[in-house]
Amino acid sequence: MRALLLGGAFSMAFTLLMTPVFIKLFGRIGWGQFIRDDGPQSHHTKRGTPTMGGIVIIVGAIVGYFAGHVIATEPITVSALLVIVMMVGMGLVGFIDDFTKTHKQRSLGLTGWAKVAGQVIVATLFAVLAINFPDENGITPASLAISAIRDIEWLTFAAWGGVFGVVGFILWVNLIVVSTSNGVNVADGLDGLASGSAILAIGSYIIIGFWQFNQSCYSVVLDPEVAYKCYEVRDSLDLAAIAAAIAASTIGFLWWNTSPAQIFMGDTGSLGLGGALAALAILTRTELLIILIGSLFVIVAGSVILQRVYFKITRGKRIFLMSPLHHHFELKGWAEVTVVVRFWLIAALGVAVGIGVFYLEWAGQ
Repeated sequence: MRALLLGGAFSMAFTLLMTPVFIKLFGRIGWGQFIRDDGPQSHHTKRGTPTMGGIVIIVGAIVGYFAGHVIATEPITVSALLVIVMMVGMGLVGFIDDFTKTHKQRSLGLTGWAKVAGQVIVATLFAVLAINFPDENGITPASLAISAIRDIEWLTFAAWGGVFGVVGFILWVNLIVVSTSNGVNVADGLDGLASGSAILAIGSYIIIGFWQFNQSCYSVVLDPEVAYKCYEVRDSLDLAAIAAAIAASTIGFLWWNTSPAQIFMGDTGSLGLGGALAALAILTRTELLIILIGSLFVIVAGSVILQRVYFKITRGKRIFLMSPLHHHFELKGWAEVTVVVRFWLIAALGVAVGIGVFYLEWAGQ
């Protein structure tokens, strides 16, 4: 518990105090944001604002997590390291995309398929590692079962047997990771929108991880009367700790990222945070619950899909003035801050419902 609190404190302090240093550094290097020519005209004033701020978030979270554990003398776990691997790996894919934009002086970096290929490589590595490293109770960080609030025993890739089961699980993890990371990436279009929403979503796993720790099947203080409701999740408290470090790091960054943003997180940050969110869902065995917890990202990404499908079917007609959805409301005349705050409220509502469903599943058994 001390590592959780200390890790969060160090992470927030790092990004809150060090982000101005990175803003100056990125400005000197020339890592400035490029703006779509077909986007809202108000966004053109943001051209040249330092980007790749996701580096600050990722470094801050890692520094905070390890500092908290060293000071609290608590062990570092495989599960938390897997979240870090996912976050860093996806952040690296985003960094390559961001660097390509700044190097080639254009608003588009990697091609869509190249970006997906990078995401698939990271997700596959994560999936393979996650079903290894059993603890003293034989519990691996992830299981071959599809999960909602906990593993669904009758819906498991293990039933496919051997190699086929593992391949099925890897494909499932890829679907979750690519969908979630791209959802956060698509939401990163207004000052503070993606970072604020990610704080809420990732922060929910502090509550979920801590609750799973208190109700662990292997806890020596578990109330016998509710033992049948216990969770078989490895390193649940440390998953809460790494979630706290990432959320706190993003809070410190949001101080400088809120409107008018002095730095953008870029794909480095949005893909990194999306990857971390997906990893937390997989390792806490709440994979389908992420639809509620990350509902804003689902809505925003869904608006892009609907727009493209409708455009092709109708040969040029559009549902929204512009996609993603937040740009539609900008073109409707909403102020950028208004769109961001209202979307934060939607994100908060989704997180509240997700946590509520998580608790009610336990209470209703």
